Amino acid sequence: MTESHPDRQRGGLRFLLSRRWISYFVLLVIFAIACGFLSHWQFERRDWRLGENHKVIANFDAEPVTLEQALPQLDSFDPQQEWLPVAMRGEYLADQQLLARNRPYDRQPGFEILTPFRTDSGEVFIVNRGWLPTGERGDLPDHIPAPPDGQVVLTARLKPTEPHIPGREAPAGQVPTIYLPGIAEQLGGEVYTGAYGLLRSESGDAETGTLTARPEITEGNHLSYAVQWIIFAVIAAVGLIHGVRAEFRERNADDPRVQAAKHRERLRAQRRRERYGPSDAEIEDALIDEAMNR
Repeated sequence: MTESHPDRQRGGLRFLLSRRWISYFVLLVIFAIACGFLSHWQFERRDWRLGENHKVIANFDAEPVTLEQALPQLDSFDPQQEWLPVAMRGEYLADQQLLARNRPYDRQPGFEILTPFRTDSGEVFIVNRGWLPTGERGDLPDHIPAPPDGQVVLTARLKPTEPHIPGREAPAGQVPTIYLPGIAEQLGGEVYTGAYGLLRSESGDAETGTLTARPEITEGNHLSYAVQWIIFAVIAAVGLIHGVRAEFRERNADDPRVQAAKHRERLRAQRRRERYGPSDAEIEDALIDEAMNR
């Protein structure tokens, strides 16, 4: 049964000025704006991912440069230097080794070994010597590999300091994040605070944790998600236009334009039936009519 509208007698498109249709248009505008923001956000995420991929491609397997060349100051670090290999000579400060806690790897909880490395020039650079799984006790790994003794030559890939997280604490000998200014405060002396290094290689035959592998080069699904949000907005607009068209025809059934449009549709449907036969819907309607008339 057709719903009765108080403004049914209005001709043309004047029904669009009703509160109901104004509400529809307002909702469409809000939905379209939301879809636009979400699509833009996905495009930004894709751009960020492409930038990260570029750094991996450019730096991960590059020839090492000296630590002094890459980081002329203790707080130096350019984001474009991420993954860049740096070379240095000196000795590990094994007695000041720390563990970074709550470091997942391959969906397992664990720790990362942070070993201070005093270079021949006297500055201290933090080296991440790999990941260790959580041990049976839960608050420590079962085994912590010791760094090599004496003079060591190593290369490590640069990573920026992590942010400080207020309120997060850790037991003695551990840190909640790799926040280099906080680590420098614990160690004292001249410590690099702009970047630390993921161990790539070191002289000697010492055991390490699981070293960081080359990140996967992928764009993710950001582009498809961005396009999907645009499509959602278009579908909503098309749906509203279809609703306007349907109600215009209902309210203006005697309008010559409406009658002409319906006539054209009947002709197209007839041509389709002549070429392809009746549609599934038409066959189903005929069967229902036949059953009701028995």
